[in-house]
Amino acid sequence: MSMINENEFKKLATYKNQNCVSIFIPTQRAGKEVLEGKSKKHLHSEWTQVKKDLKENNTSEADIEKIDKPIQELIDNRDFWRHQSDGLAIYASPDFFEYYTLPVNFEAYHYINEEFYVKPLVEAMTGDSRFHILSIQIEDVKLYEASRYSITPVDIEDLAPSRLEERVGFDYKEKALQFRTQGEGGDKTQFHGHGGSERDEKTEIKQFFKAVDQGIREYLNKEKLPLVVFCQDYLFPIYKEANTYNHLFEKVIHGNPNDTDLLGVHQRALEIFEPYLNENRDKKIEKYKDLSSTENTTSAISDIIPAVYQGKVDTLFIEKQSEVWGNYIEDEMKVEFSENYQNGNISLLNLAARKTVEMGGKVYLVEHDSMPQQKSVMNALLRF
Repeated sequence: MSMINENEFKKLATYKNQNCVSIFIPTQRAGKEVLEGKSKKHLHSEWTQVKKDLKENNTSEADIEKIDKPIQELIDNRDFWRHQSDGLAIYASPDFFEYYTLPVNFEAYHYINEEFYVKPLVEAMTGDSRFHILSIQIEDVKLYEASRYSITPVDIEDLAPSRLEERVGFDYKEKALQFRTQGEGGDKTQFHGHGGSERDEKTEIKQFFKAVDQGIREYLNKEKLPLVVFCQDYLFPIYKEANTYNHLFEKVIHGNPNDTDLLGVHQRALEIFEPYLNENRDKKIEKYKDLSSTENTTSAISDIIPAVYQGKVDTLFIEKQSEVWGNYIEDEMKVEFSENYQNGNISLLNLAARKTVEMGGKVYLVEHDSMPQQKSVMNALLRF
């Protein structure tokens, strides 16, 4: 299983080759479709069309074979298809191959050019779409960096204790700690231990959580992303008491993190956090509308792309389902448009998206009804 992160995205965005192939297909996590191999058949069908297109583009048989080999290995890997999310993105050239299992409902699509098609992934690289997940139990602590599209483990082995015993001593026996919630849905928890009082046991857990908080606080404060906690219900109130990080998310992911895998952790986190991922986007949309009569906004693609290259774009809004074809002549700062996808043309929306991220701006993929200026498929909020 491979999921996109910022370094991987930058590698894709800057890669160049005469034959860059980008393939997107929807996949299924479980159920009848998985048993029937629907996703596998989908990739086979899409790859068959890509090979046909490559041949029509006069790609050499040797290069096609190099691209074909790892894709065929994926198609034939039965275990691979049992561990999917909602979408699969494949990036391949004669000298490059990567795939990403993502919680994104892709429509089947492929793109062949001298660059990879990264527009569907670019929103994951905007800072306000990222957050941290702290999976914490008495016997295990893990930290992840996540976005709407991705989840990546963070190595905190040298920063914080990984289990309570490391903090309070190895004479602590986890089995001696039991809890009972009074009444269904009650919020008062009683601790019972054979080696100490309820107060002692809760204090030991709080000491452990304080050590975790102190260990990861400096790391978290580098970017000040929201921190979402995944733990059993009785532990979260104790962690809140121990916490000193100012961006702790008030809602907890309820349950035992050991009961799910990495994709499950990500899915559970999005269930409670995804509504908040759009807050900054919506503020930027309102700002665009407030400034729409000034020189600080533009919806003309011929103006936006040169502005992107000059580092003038603060926020770029791109209509999700749209595409615009053409070329950009950087030396002349000139945008050329084409009615359709032909040899030599590129996706201008893909170009603008990846270049905006490269220049430190933010990109939002939005539905038509949410575009600040709906007469254009690309809007830009410029830096003052």
